[in-house]
Amino acid sequence: MNTYASSARLCAASGCKLVAAFMILALCTVTMAPLAWSQDSTSVSSSGANDGGNPSSAGLQAAAVLTTVVYFPLKAAFAIGGGIVGGLAYAFSGGNEQSAKSIWTTSLYGTYLITPDHLQGNRPVRFLGVADPNSGSEPAR
Repeated sequence: MNTYASSARLCAASGCKLVAAFMILALCTVTMAPLAWSQDSTSVSSSGANDGGNPSSAGLQAAAVLTTVVYFPLKAAFAIGGGIVGGLAYAFSGGNEQSAKSIWTTSLYGTYLITPDHLQGNRPVRFLGVADPNSGSEPAR
């Protein structure tokens, strides 16, 4: 019985370490993720007045970081799930690329990072990716 208790404690401690490592990795990913992940990253910040170091700008940036900390894991989980489901759709449809791409476009593309422009309403937050209407299959960047 003593062996079981010590192994349960060891497992719980290593599980906590694994969760802590995952949270640190997720935080690093959120803070250092490239803006290329964002579907609407090509537009330049339109809030010229809030680009400086005023308290309003700092508050908006802090709110954007806190919102991203909550939003990013949900979007990342949705994207991972969509990647898996798209792969299964490809496999079970006999290699039909269109069926997989429609799932991948919707789940993998979109906004990953919330910026102050999103909070001000200057740029839309797109949880679902949108295909570019000009090409039909390529997602809008």
